[in-house]
Amino acid sequence: MSKLPFSILVIVGLSLAVHAQEDEKVPPVEFRAVLHDPLQPTANLFYTDKTGSVVQLNFRPKDLSEPMVTLPVNGSLVLYDKEAIDPENPSESLAASVKLPSGIKRAIVVVMPGPAGKKPAYRMMVLEDSEKAFPKGESRVLSLINVEAAIQAGEHKVPVHPGKITRVKPVRQANEFNMAQTNFYYQQGGAWIGFAERQLQYIEACRRLFIVHATPGALQPTVTTIVDISKGVRP
Repeated sequence: MSKLPFSILVIVGLSLAVHAQEDEKVPPVEFRAVLHDPLQPTANLFYTDKTGSVVQLNFRPKDLSEPMVTLPVNGSLVLYDKEAIDPENPSESLAASVKLPSGIKRAIVVVMPGPAGKKPAYRMMVLEDSEKAFPKGESRVLSLINVEAAIQAGEHKVPVHPGKITRVKPVRQANEFNMAQTNFYYQQGGAWIGFAERQLQYIEACRRLFIVHATPGALQPTVTTIVDISKGVRP
């Protein structure tokens, strides 16, 4: 079977999204989203719920949104930049699209700005939001810089590759207050340079997503931390 170009798939998929509620074979997906855009920390984006209605996505600053339910479009989670989607030209409303892992029921989605001046305006990365895929007490590191990086969290020293999501196991070597040193490094000229040091509390009820990114004008990368308490962990 030949593969259609992505642009054609998007247009076809968006057309299907308008009538998604009519297709009972498409299982809904629960997702929570975080907006990572240091230059523009707010965004008016929309998604279609399981009835096919267009609903605004209510972001929280540097935090996960409330759980939302959507119907995937051709296996992708799709966001729009307006509430009124033209069924004759749905691609004009496309804000972002990301392929979902097969069989996923719950997801965490990081929404980020796409290349300047190009469409769609945003891109997304997805993490499966389940106890098996993202257990309690673990952390994840998403690197948005184009050089090799690393994290040292308690007893763990883990390489972090550009554009990848890295697993960090639960920290066990902590003090009596469950605090442990957490340092971040990036590689330059064959040397490892530290750019963030902090003491963090590691407990089973808490998961963290570290986003390593560059800020315009800064000489070193920085880290944004998204914290998810146990109420967000799903079986």
